[in-house]
Amino acid sequence: MYKTKQSVISPPARSRNIFYDLGYFFLKKPKKETLIRFSSEGERQNYNDRIRQRLGINPDRFSILNIHRIGVNAPVNYMFNEILNWNGDSTCWPNHTAKVDRIKNRLEDIRILFLGIKFLPLFLLKSRKFKKTPDRFDFDNARYLLYECSGGYPIGIFSMYVRSPIASLSEIAQAQLFIIVGFNFYGKERLARKGLTNKIWLSIHNRVTTHVLIRMKQLAEWRFEKMQDHIS
Repeated sequence: MYKTKQSVISPPARSRNIFYDLGYFFLKKPKKETLIRFSSEGERQNYNDRIRQRLGINPDRFSILNIHRIGVNAPVNYMFNEILNWNGDSTCWPNHTAKVDRIKNRLEDIRILFLGIKFLPLFLLKSRKFKKTPDRFDFDNARYLLYECSGGYPIGIFSMYVRSPIASLSEIAQAQLFIIVGFNFYGKERLARKGLTNKIWLSIHNRVTTHVLIRMKQLAEWRFEKMQDHIS
């Protein structure tokens, strides 16, 4: 299922230094697009409302305008376990530029450190809700991590979310992996503004997020393939 004569899945290369991070995550054009685009404002609003309802996010505080998705050829529960391993040693994240630091080794409290320096956090993530097992009535087998963010990076909420494919959305891969961000400056926070600075932040965020998702897909499929080979 995962191997062909032309290609074999390999793990993503580990970040070596800040120059690698800048070149790969910030400057290199991604091989594919993961940002979900909508044909109309109504379509975008309906999609965002469903996400907000599932995550339990108050639409009066946050307006989610930024959702990335990628299909992963591995089961949903396997992909979610990969998410639970998110830490500063991940090969999917620009760790020399924005290091993931679990406070007291807890996934519930995370600092993103600029250049890995502990007294220079870009932002802090505090868990609002972790849904590790789907409810019995969940048709899409959804699991997620939801954080509220504070600090210098202009984010209000951050979520990594995985579910089964939905045929009506033409989704095929076993797991559909999302990174969902509610930007304060696009929400209904009192000081929200739509200016050039915000557009630049959004452009950088979209490029980095796309690279992160592509690498998460690559790593999960490689590990799942190895596990399947070992079982067989």
